[in-house]
Amino acid sequence: MFYWLMKNLVVGPIILTAFRPWVRGLENVPKDGAVILASNHLSFVDSVFLPLVLDRRVVFLAKSDYFTGKGLRGWLTKLFFVGTGQLPIDRSGGKASEASLNTGLRVLADGLALGIYPEGTRSPDGIMYRGRTGVARMILESGAPVVPVAMIDTEKVMPIGTKLPKVMRPGVVFGEPLDFTRFSGLESDRFVLRSVTDEIMYELGRLSGQEYRDVYATSVKDKRPAKAR
Repeated sequence: MFYWLMKNLVVGPIILTAFRPWVRGLENVPKDGAVILASNHLSFVDSVFLPLVLDRRVVFLAKSDYFTGKGLRGWLTKLFFVGTGQLPIDRSGGKASEASLNTGLRVLADGLALGIYPEGTRSPDGIMYRGRTGVARMILESGAPVVPVAMIDTEKVMPIGTKLPKVMRPGVVFGEPLDFTRFSGLESDRFVLRSVTDEIMYELGRLSGQEYRDVYATSVKDKRPAKAR
């Protein structure tokens, strides 16, 4: 109920009226049932615009730090993430990664739309980086259809390090569903997982027009000043 109120009556109408995002390919998203929306990640506001342009609810897996902040700012941040349908996950690796996978599988088992960023973090410079194979494992274990999503110009709406968005029109492009049923039962094969992930990244690059670099975004961020991450 809280998510519905925030999206349809409180925050959603204001954002849609102010920014007027343009959309292509809505017909590629199933109207119901489990689906994985695999998106590039340019800005904090990707998780705002993507669900707002769809009639159905989208659940994201967000790092748990967003839900544990202190004081008024921490409370408001938690309220925002809960209100936008995001679930806290631990990204520290190992057993935490397994728990994150299981959380995503439960979302899909409930017939919901799950939003995932294969790059694992926001691009620090608008370039597309190598995808993490966790998304491929989730795809193969769930058997859910995959719709690639390209966020356009959201890094211009709210660049990394800024606190207030710039009012301009971002875009959301939904590509045709990708079929990975040929890899059914091979979710433990690391070469298959890499192949699936790379196919997704190729399609995201085609839809978004971004330059691609075959390194992880986190390795690029680690070399940057903290304020630029």
